[in-house]
Amino acid sequence: MSGIYIHIPFCKTKCIYCDFFSNVRLDQKDRYVQALCDEIEIRKEYLGNDPVRTVYFGGGTPSLLNQSDFDRIFDILKDTFDLSQASEITIEANPDDLSPQYIATLASLPFNRISMGIQSFSDDDLRFLNRRHSAEAAIHAVKECQANGFGNISIDLMYGLPNQTLSDWEKNLENALSLQINHISSYHLIYEEGTKLYRLLESGKLSETDEKISLEMFRMLIRKLVDGGFIHYEISNFGKEGYFSKHNSSYWKGEKYIGLGPGAHSFNLKTRSSNLPDLNKYINKEAKPITEVLTDDEQYNDFILTSLRTMWGISLTDLKERFGSRLFDYCMKQATPYLNRGMLIKQENRLKLSPDGIFISDGIMSDLMFVD
Repeated sequence: MSGIYIHIPFCKTKCIYCDFFSNVRLDQKDRYVQALCDEIEIRKEYLGNDPVRTVYFGGGTPSLLNQSDFDRIFDILKDTFDLSQASEITIEANPDDLSPQYIATLASLPFNRISMGIQSFSDDDLRFLNRRHSAEAAIHAVKECQANGFGNISIDLMYGLPNQTLSDWEKNLENALSLQINHISSYHLIYEEGTKLYRLLESGKLSETDEKISLEMFRMLIRKLVDGGFIHYEISNFGKEGYFSKHNSSYWKGEKYIGLGPGAHSFNLKTRSSNLPDLNKYINKEAKPITEVLTDDEQYNDFILTSLRTMWGISLTDLKERFGSRLFDYCMKQATPYLNRGMLIKQENRLKLSPDGIFISDGIMSDLMFVD
């Protein structure tokens, strides 16, 4: 089974923290949709004959497309790939775009999951982040989607914002839980180089959240959501039973996927490829995907990085079968100090992060990865 990721590189405004490829050239939308349909046809062999299990429209802001745009894209997808087993089709949406009319449009299309970029239920936070919706609009959008039959809704929340307190964060989580949604993704604010946020940090106009407060926010996130009936199935993702993101889970489980659109990435177990993040060159077909053939060591590192992020952890059986005794023995040697400290646990022939290990997961994954 495989996945398809479709990048929609348009935004009305740019959030100050975002380093994903996007622009505000909405006048290019029609030409872009045509170029996207052309790429789908050109790369139809990439997944072989694998049936597609998930389709994910990300961005950017996919909710800036209209019904005719989606109709064109879905028509070519159905003609090109085997979507007969596609059980999850997701669209990322900005709450401000989700009018009753637009939600009805989405309901008439193959979408059965909405991922909503709320980020915060504080209007002050939203203004700081340069989000174009209000907290009230976000709450209204979730309820409208639910009223129109969308039961599979995910929201994004962000913590570790400058001047955000533990009390502020707790209110965000309580607002999220009150909406009776089934999936929440939550990420610490990252100061990515090249973003407006990074420039504000470099100029001294703001400072990062204290590490101890960030850790307490993460602990609160886990405690509140688990108490609220969510399963912490990946470091930044929480879902109720039956509502884990199938698309993102395919990344973490090392399944094949194709990424379409400028800046999108693809993976077929042996190679990684990426499209140039340039809208004009993409539309004019002036750049082909850049492909990198992965060595065994690089495949092993990918396997460690993606597997250990999840509640399923590393299958030691798969590890030995795929990478042999050399890398299996290396992994177990590197894991031993963390097993002895209770940061990793070995259970049912799997290596997993313990509840305490989650808080130092970056360091553990780094130590288990192979460096020549």
